[in-house]
Amino acid sequence: MPEVKTAILILHGWGRFTGSWFPVKQILENRGFSVFYPGLPGLDENQPLDKPWALNDYVDWVKQFADENNLSRFFLLGHSFGGRVAIKFAVKYPETLSGLILVSAAGIRSKKISKIYGFFARISKIVNKLSFIPGYDFCRKAAYRFLLKKTDYVTLKNQIMKDTFKNVIEQDLSDLLPQIQTKTLILWGDKDVTTPLADGDFMAKTIPNARLCVIPQAPHMIHVQAPNRVSQEILKFIANGN
Repeated sequence: MPEVKTAILILHGWGRFTGSWFPVKQILENRGFSVFYPGLPGLDENQPLDKPWALNDYVDWVKQFADENNLSRFFLLGHSFGGRVAIKFAVKYPETLSGLILVSAAGIRSKKISKIYGFFARISKIVNKLSFIPGYDFCRKAAYRFLLKKTDYVTLKNQIMKDTFKNVIEQDLSDLLPQIQTKTLILWGDKDVTTPLADGDFMAKTIPNARLCVIPQAPHMIHVQAPNRVSQEILKFIANGN
């Protein structure tokens, strides 16, 4: 009987699927692992959405993908938005996971940001009535850039994906973290300005069986700048269980 390879499923971050995890995927495959790296629906041009999705839709899609590929047990890695999906997946389907790897994961929403979103939601109802004013659209986009800290929302051309984006970022996953019983590796770059290192530290302290590994001088796209180091930490985690 042929040896069954250990499977790793990688969930990429928000934005168009570009294959940025391919270098890490290749390293892991060269070490004998079976690595799955699908483009997520709506973010992969070959899988457009016909309606807005919520976070649970992505979680269920991952489960369906795993079932279709006979992944009854696997390591789940989520980066940024993919980490958000992975957190909720780990709570909903713990029996499928051999381990959880969160890389610069999203999902923590600070009280300060929540207040800003709430304030903006209230005033936007008023501002939308002023759409006839010249320069309105430019000012609206500038406000989103400031409030969302990046241009993910305003650069989306498709209203379905704009609504999807708003659906998936509105949920704070902090309360789910203590429910994760799967052993967890948390990888973070100390120069990450998209998801702050404080979020990674909070996750490590809140998830019962978690370890935080901080990579110096690494940004949010930690796997692009340091694919060898990221792969090394993943291999160590799988081999040692921590």
